[in-house]
Amino acid sequence: MAQTVRPRRSVLYMPGANTRALEKARTLPADALIFDLEDAVAPDSKAAARANVVAAAQSRSYGKREIAIRCNGLTTEWGKADIAAIAGSGADAILVPKVESAAEVASVVALLDAAGAPASMTVWAMMETPRGILRAEEIAGAHPRLALFIMGTNDLVKDMRARHTPMRLPMVTALGLGMLAARAYGLTILDGVYNDIKDEAGFRAACQQGLEMGFDGKTLIHPDQVEPCNEVFAPSSSELEMAGRIVTAFKQAQAEGKGVVTVDGRMIENLHVEQAERALALAAAIRELQAAA
Repeated sequence: MAQTVRPRRSVLYMPGANTRALEKARTLPADALIFDLEDAVAPDSKAAARANVVAAAQSRSYGKREIAIRCNGLTTEWGKADIAAIAGSGADAILVPKVESAAEVASVVALLDAAGAPASMTVWAMMETPRGILRAEEIAGAHPRLALFIMGTNDLVKDMRARHTPMRLPMVTALGLGMLAARAYGLTILDGVYNDIKDEAGFRAACQQGLEMGFDGKTLIHPDQVEPCNEVFAPSSSELEMAGRIVTAFKQAQAEGKGVVTVDGRMIENLHVEQAERALALAAAIRELQAAA
């Protein structure tokens, strides 16, 4: 595949003010970690939390896990200092809360560039307000550094005056608009958090729903959610077996100059081949991540 597949099945928020949590994160099987400077940190702890997460990212002690740092908003007194610190932290990405326009993305990128952020540092956008959702396409195409959307479902439910329900029907429109914009511009997109950490069955059902809707993974608020999330969002053994057969059959048909490929009597189109290649690449990337843990 032309685009590298990076596992983002489970993406766990870690409070930046809690050094014990940042330490524990080194042993957790999450695919990626978000060191949080925003919601999880009290105002009088913001500066200390910033120093904590920068030191944690610079330690390079999290294996091949992807590290993102969520900054405070640009309109807050901490936002610009957060961005400047994150630029030199060695983190893989900066997560920007409550993004509502392409101009906001451009402003963050300009601050990263001014602070000397490496070209490899990507921008992730929290899609968590009605205005942001209505401008999802504009935001998705804002800048090449933008790589990922996270659906901030808690804030969306609050702003919509809706309710959290098992089927998430109040969220379907917002989730769909975010998904369409992300896919139109080749972005990764992650589902929002599940709040009841004791409801394992409900959480697993929400993961399955997210998978069926097309999400690449899910953001998490507790380490106990990591394993079931990884299981749901990983390709199953049967899916990988079929993917291997599809790719093999397609390559053989190409070598023989055939225009039609069939597997078990089913005609295989380019879309099926792309999906199969992605499943195999994701499985390989997961194995590599686990081996480095």
